[in-house]
Amino acid sequence: MAKEMRKVRTGAVVRTSMEQTAVVEMVWKQRHRLYRKQMRRVTRFYVHDPLNQCQVGDTVRIQETRPISKTKHWRLLEILHRRQVAEVQPIELETDLDAAIAGDEAAEATEEADEVTDFVGELDAGDEAEVAASVDDDPVAVAAVEDAPGMAEVESVEGDATTEVEPVEAEAAAEAGEEKDA
Repeated sequence: MAKEMRKVRTGAVVRTSMEQTAVVEMVWKQRHRLYRKQMRRVTRFYVHDPLNQCQVGDTVRIQETRPISKTKHWRLLEILHRRQVAEVQPIELETDLDAAIAGDEAAEATEEADEVTDFVGELDAGDEAEVAASVDDDPVAVAAVEDAPGMAEVESVEGDATTEVEPVEAEAAAEAGEEKDA
């Protein structure tokens, strides 16, 4: 075949996992014979790349050549445009995402605890019982109330949420009230 008659195509590299071979994809449109609508067609070429220069995402020019292997009938002429494509495995993204989410949750919990601590620090002794009743189910708020002055120690159940939080003065009054009821 004469060199001037060889076909030349331009496409994007979609795979470079084989040694000295790149897969180039060329997208073209064709009109449907009956419906006259544009149809998108994709053709894949196995290209001989002896120096392994191609990277995924590159735009390359290829030329038809003699058969080099069973499926490889094209060779790389030049790389027209290099494109940066992130080569990150899904597992790496997942672990990085989990770490980022855990860091964000820890930061949010710290901020919430600081807000509750500031709020409890500003309360009078009479308001502490109301706060204790409202934070029974919130472990972050319970931890903040626990650190506040005049509050009883928090009972925990195997590291889970706390069972009960009451002020020291309210405990004494509650015990006295139970003795009267009995």
